[in-house]
Amino acid sequence: MDTELQEQQYVDAASQNQIEALKGSESGNLAMLPSASENEEQWQKTGRQISIFLAKLPEYIGRFYQEYKLPIISFALLVITVTALRISLAVLNAINDIPLVSPFLQLIGLGYTIWFTFRYLLKDSTRQELTAETRLLKKQILGSKESQTLS
Repeated sequence: MDTELQEQQYVDAASQNQIEALKGSESGNLAMLPSASENEEQWQKTGRQISIFLAKLPEYIGRFYQEYKLPIISFALLVITVTALRISLAVLNAINDIPLVSPFLQLIGLGYTIWFTFRYLLKDSTRQELTAETRLLKKQILGSKESQTLS
């Protein structure tokens, strides 16, 4: 019973203080909210600015691309190269984790290296053959004029 009485007294005291605070305040001191029409005008103005920006966005992007074409292409190639390198390393790592595949691939690489050495590098005639094949490949890839200047 005493707790109910104390709660009522507490609630009453708080509500009386709030009422007195409102009575004692002057209307000139209260902050005025902007009217609804001013708020709508501000939203319309902001909406118009966003609309104009979005309408000119393709022009801005085109101008930016024309101005910085080479750095953009270089950066894109760099990102593509790094991504391709990471993917290929991840695939090789995954293949390397398969049991017996790693030693088998190492054995294949060692066998090819031994074959290449005996086939092309031990004799002078086969080294000249390798050089001729390399020049022919350069000529096919780069063209006749470029391969002559590189020789």
